[in-house]
This record gives sequence, C-alpha cells and structure tokens, in this order.
Amino acid sequence: MSGGPAKRMRRALAADEGSTLPLIAFFTFLGLLVVLLVTAATSLYLERKRLFTVADGAALVGAESFELGSVQLGPGGPRPVLHDGAIASAVSEYLAGNPAPDLTGLTVERAFSADGLSATVTVSAYWRPPVVTLFVPDGLRVEATATARSVFG
Repeated sequence: MSGGPAKRMRRALAADEGSTLPLIAFFTFLGLLVVLLVTAATSLYLERKRLFTVADGAALVGAESFELGSVQLGPGGPRPVLHDGAIASAVSEYLAGNPAPDLTGLTVERAFSADGLSATVTVSAYWRPPVVTLFVPDGLRVEATATARSVFG
C-alpha cells in the first residue's frame, strides 16, 4: 500500500471547495479600505487647496496694506514699506469680511513681512475625513502659507 497517504494528501490539496469565500471576503475588505483611504486623501487635498486659496487672498490683502506715506523712492522706483501690524490688521479684516464657512476653525497663525516688501500669511483649519475609520485619524490641523509682494509697475 505504498502511496496511500500521499494520494490522500494530493487529493486534499487539489480540492478547492470552500477556498473562494475567504478570498472574496479578503478582497472585499481590501477594496473597501482602498476606497476609504483614497476618499480621505482626496478630501484632505481639497481642504488644503481651499485653505491655500484663503491664504493667498489674505497675503495679497496684506501686501496691499501699506500707507501711501510709507512709499519710498529707491533706485528701482517707488516701493512700499510694509509693517507687521498693518498686515495683521488687514488680514483680520479680510477674513472677517470674507468668511470661509466650509473651513472649520480657520485661524491666522502668522501674518508678517520678512523684508518689508512682501507679506507672508499662514492660516490653518481643522480637517475631518468624510468617513472615520481605524486607518484614518479623526481629523488634523492643516496649514497653508502664502506670500505676496506689492509692486509698482
């Protein structure tokens, strides 16, 4: 009776009864996980783009916040001189007058001029994913920074 246990082992390994259900369950779980992660990543990307749009507008307003009396005439022509207080005030007024209702917890982190010629504004908001899972956090703070320069030309 040589080969008896080997034949039974080959028959057991060749039988595929019941092996598709675990595969279907696994790939369904994997597909759902991929869909949820891609949805969360897309939502985060769009939130950051909206936040950058707000930061860009605020930086532009900050770059235009100079007083005409503070314009200096230099070798390249007239140039405005920006001050941190004026930039921060203009950015606050801009955000108060143009609310972004889809951004949760919108705050101005920084509004300043590093060189007196350009305004840099950093804003942040709280992002929440469309569907909370074990693999995606409840939410996180997203930041965007924009710089704008005011020129005469």
